[in-house]
Amino acid sequence: MISEPELEGGAPFGTTELLTEERAPRPRPRRTGSRPLWALGGALLASALWGGGLYAYEAGRPDEGVDLGGLEAVEDLCERAELKALAMVLGERGATGPGPYLEDPVLSESSCSATFGQGDREQGVEVRYTLHKGVDPGIEFAARAKHEGLLLPVAGVGEQAFFGDRGEDGGTLRVLDGQAVVQLDIYRNWYENEDGEAVEQGAPDLSGIDVPMAQDALALLAALKK
Repeated sequence: MISEPELEGGAPFGTTELLTEERAPRPRPRRTGSRPLWALGGALLASALWGGGLYAYEAGRPDEGVDLGGLEAVEDLCERAELKALAMVLGERGATGPGPYLEDPVLSESSCSATFGQGDREQGVEVRYTLHKGVDPGIEFAARAKHEGLLLPVAGVGEQAFFGDRGEDGGTLRVLDGQAVVQLDIYRNWYENEDGEAVEQGAPDLSGIDVPMAQDALALLAALKK
C-alpha cells in the first residue's frame, strides 16, 4: 500500500520535464548563392510574361517573305520560252520537250529543250529557269558564272548577265533578274550512225549568237511575270 507522503513527495514523471523544458533555438543554415523564393518566382513570372508578349507580337506581324517581283513558278517552261530571236538565226523550231520540274517552298526550277534547223544543221537549245524563294541568288551569281567559264559580261539584260562562248559548239548565257536566274544553252547535236558511231552535225555561223540569246532571255523574263 502506497503511503500519502509517497504521493506528495514522489518524483514527478520524467515526461513532464521534457515537455516543459525550454530549448535554445537551433541556428538556421545560411543559404549561399541562392535567391529568395519570392525573387525567383517574380523573375519566372516576368520571363513568362515577356515571352508571351513577344510571341503575341510576332504572331501579329505579317509574314512579308521574299519579294518575287511578280515572278511565278512555271511547270511547262516551253509554253513561255518562245525563242523567236534564236529561230531567226538557227532556223525553224522543231521538237520541243519539258524537263523535270522542281517545286519546293524555297525553290522552283523548270527547263525546256528544243531543236532548231533541219538536217545536218540542226542545233539544240536548252532553257532553264530557277526561282529562288528564300535566298538572294545575287550573292553568289558572279562567282558561279566565273567558275563555270562564263566570263563575258552582257549589259542591258537583267541585273547581271554573263556569256560563255564555245565557238561552233555553241554558248551559254546566264541572266540574273531579282529572284530569278534564266540560262540559255546552245549546243551542237550528235547522232549515231548504223555502226553506233557518233556523227557530228554541221553548225551554222554562231558568231554574235549572244545577241539573239539576250533578246530571248528578256522576252522570257517578261513572260514569267504575272
